[in-house]
Amino acid sequence: MHPINIWNLLYIYRNKIGRILVLAFFIPLSSMGQEAFQYNLPFSDSKWLHYGFSIGLHTSSYQLKYSDKFVTPAMDSVHSIMPANAFGFSLGFITDFRIEEQFNIRILPKVSFYEFPVDYNYTDGTTTKQLIESTFVEIPILFKYKSERHKNFRVYFVGGVAPGFEVSGKKRKEQSNNRLLTKDFNLNMELGLGIDMYYPLFKFSPEIRFSKGLLNLLREDESGFSDGIESLKMNVVTLYLQFSD
Repeated sequence: MHPINIWNLLYIYRNKIGRILVLAFFIPLSSMGQEAFQYNLPFSDSKWLHYGFSIGLHTSSYQLKYSDKFVTPAMDSVHSIMPANAFGFSLGFITDFRIEEQFNIRILPKVSFYEFPVDYNYTDGTTTKQLIESTFVEIPILFKYKSERHKNFRVYFVGGVAPGFEVSGKKRKEQSNNRLLTKDFNLNMELGLGIDMYYPLFKFSPEIRFSKGLLNLLREDESGFSDGIESLKMNVVTLYLQFSD
């Protein structure tokens, strides 16, 4: 698994991607002032079920809590243990159930590729770097509250939980010697906001979502890297580009 290579490609073509997103946002706005207004997908909101897909670009890190052992003489040589941010991406599907005019329930299965760097800084000035690479199958279950539709736009908020299961276990087991270990199950609380933009043939919904880990992912190991740590919890900020009917 090499998610960082994908991110490098996205970084190289970031200017082109940015121009495409700007056009996606502002072409509908400019066309409204140049020609008669067109009410796109007029019957879309009356449908009880919608399907689609999503692409997510995220930054993730661990929230680390030190244990009481960290301040004991046994760990005098360790100055600090510092998690860092790293980029990744996700690919998923959208299943959206309409409850009433302004409320939906969304089930959003996805595959997410994460990297979690952790630096062990020692009092002699040296640093040992740990990189936890994880591939999770996640199933966010979210409530969606929508504002009133204004022409071809609608603002919305989402919130819920997202259980996740690690699926790169074989690779992690092969690399388990001399590394920080984490558990295979996670549960996130998720909150986000976005905009539904109605086009003639589809709905485009850019969304930013914040994920907060509820479970301690730390797994005790014999390498000593778990010493001094009481808990590791996942923090993720994701920009989703979503397309649905």
